[in-house]
This record gives sequence, C-alpha cells and structure tokens, in this order.
Amino acid sequence: MTQPSRYSKQLLFANWDEDRQRMLGESRVFLCGCGALGTVVADSLVRAGVGFLRIVDRDFVETSNLQRQVLFDEADVASGMPKAIAAAEKLRRINSEVEVEPVVADVDFRNVRDFAGDVDLIVDGTDNFEVRFLLNDAALELGKPWIYAGVVGSHGQTMTILPGETACLRCLVTDVPEPGAAETCDTAGVLGPAVNVIASLEVVAALKLLSGQRDKIDPVLTVVDVWDGTLRRMNLGNLRDSSDCPACQHGERKWLDGHEGSKTTVLCGRNAVQVSPTKRGELSLDDLAKRLGDVGEVRSNAYLLKLVLPEADREITVFRDGRAIVKGTEDESAARALYSRYVGF
Repeated sequence: MTQPSRYSKQLLFANWDEDRQRMLGESRVFLCGCGALGTVVADSLVRAGVGFLRIVDRDFVETSNLQRQVLFDEADVASGMPKAIAAAEKLRRINSEVEVEPVVADVDFRNVRDFAGDVDLIVDGTDNFEVRFLLNDAALELGKPWIYAGVVGSHGQTMTILPGETACLRCLVTDVPEPGAAETCDTAGVLGPAVNVIASLEVVAALKLLSGQRDKIDPVLTVVDVWDGTLRRMNLGNLRDSSDCPACQHGERKWLDGHEGSKTTVLCGRNAVQVSPTKRGELSLDDLAKRLGDVGEVRSNAYLLKLVLPEADREITVFRDGRAIVKGTEDESAARALYSRYVGF
C-alpha cells in the first residue's frame, strides 16, 4: 500500500497546492526566541515543510518551561541544554527535510543583521519589547516582513508587519513600557492554550507570506483571550499614514543603531551585574512588590526593592529609577533575562 506523502493533508486545503508547497520548501525564516511562542512556531513551521529555520535563543531549559514550551522535556532540563540546541534536535527528528540552524546567542544591534539578512521572514518568539523594537528596526531597514506577538496570562496579540505597506510596531507602541509598568509571564503567569492560539496565528500568517499569498494578510492587530473566549481584530489600515511614525515614516533606527537598549555592567568582585533600562522613570516599588510577592522573598524600603529568588542564590535589587543589580551571576545575558522576566521591559 502506498503511503500518503508527508504533506498530503495540507495539499488538500483549498488555498494550497504543489506550487505553494514548493515555495514554502524554498523559504527561509529567522525565529527570534525559542520559548513558549517560539517552540510552537518552530514545531508548526517544520511540520508544514519550511525550507530553512534559524532559531536564535539565549536561554537554557528549566522545569518551569515544560508547562507551555512544547519542544522540551525533563531530559533537556536535566542536561541543562540550551533551548536552541534542544529544539533543533527535536525538530530534525520531526522533519529531516528541513534545515534547522540553532544559534545560542543574545540578539542585539551588533548581530541582528546577520541573523535577518538572508531570510524571507522574521518571526517573534521573544518575551520583551526591547528585542521587538530591535526586530522592527531591522525589518524596516532590510525590507523584511516580520510577525509580532506576545502572550501574558490568558490573553495575547499578534500583527504582521510589511515594511512600506502596513503600520510597524512603533506606530502601534510608541516606546518601551516603563520598568514595572507591564505584567510579564513570570508575574502574571501564562496559560499554555493562550500561547498555542497566538503562535498558531503567527504560523498562519507565515504560511500566507511564504507561499506567495501576501495579499491575504490583513492590516489588523488580533487580540485573543482564551479564558474569556473572546477574539478581536483591530483594523490598523490607516495607522501608518496617521501616526507620523519616526521609524517607518522618518527612518529612525535607534535600536538598530545601538542608541537604545538596556545597558549592563559586571560589578567587579561582587558576582553581580548592573542592568540599566532604556528609559528611566519613577518606578512604583509598592506596585512591584505586590506583583512579585508570590515569586520570592521581597524586601523593600523607600528607595529600593530586593527580590530573593529561590533558585541558585539569585537576588535582584531594583531602584526607583528602574535600574537593578542582579546578584549571583556575572553573565550579562543571564542578568538581562532575569531583569526582563521579573521587572519587565
């Protein structure tokens, strides 16, 4: 009995055929981040038959990831495997026809052009706005489409950005939120189903773009709350023309040029790193203490807040201007990751 082809069910879909599949198989994607969103996106794209997938991630697998990061298991936790490497090993076993390139790195203004320069599409799998603004700058500069997404709690949102055609991320969000002003998945939690829905919407947009169906991309921000069972599509068709955006209208590239972005400094002899956010402001330590109360031991006074984490003797001391000292590491990428996780960018 002849076995059906790998993509036989996909080819039966009304908006798909052999030519679309061939185009997908010749396409190249840069996935920035391989956590909750990124693992779902990577899994779906590889199963669909994308030609090349570059996965860039700075983190390693932890037990708390397993609730929603679908490519990892307990063996990856035990081995301390970097997420990009662990994901690539799984993906190659799923579809050996796809070229998967894992990169263990922190995406910044120095390397983002290298990661994005030779691909057809950039996909957001990250968890902070600094990197998203960097991706937005890079996509505009290189003329590459990219797909933005984010999930916190039970809700998430996504939009596809076509440089020169649609609104960009800075048309929608003018600047990085103040430190402590926005919830993160480590303070508000995140439901796996919300991740799966938003990541799946990212993949649908990717399949349209990579199969030559760019005309099927609507200029909308899609907002989903899986707990409430709601879905909204906010029309952004006129936003680019009305926003007077410094990035897509006037060519400003302050993240790509390295003028914006968090600054880190290793504190000599203290096994600590100082992290300074892009934008300093008056941080409400009381509000931050309430958000972090269930994360670890919180101590605060009128000038600073100290969060003592239960793992690996890590401490984060946050000052009212948003600056923080992360104790227990001299790894700048790890310090930035902890700051993003618990304070938020």
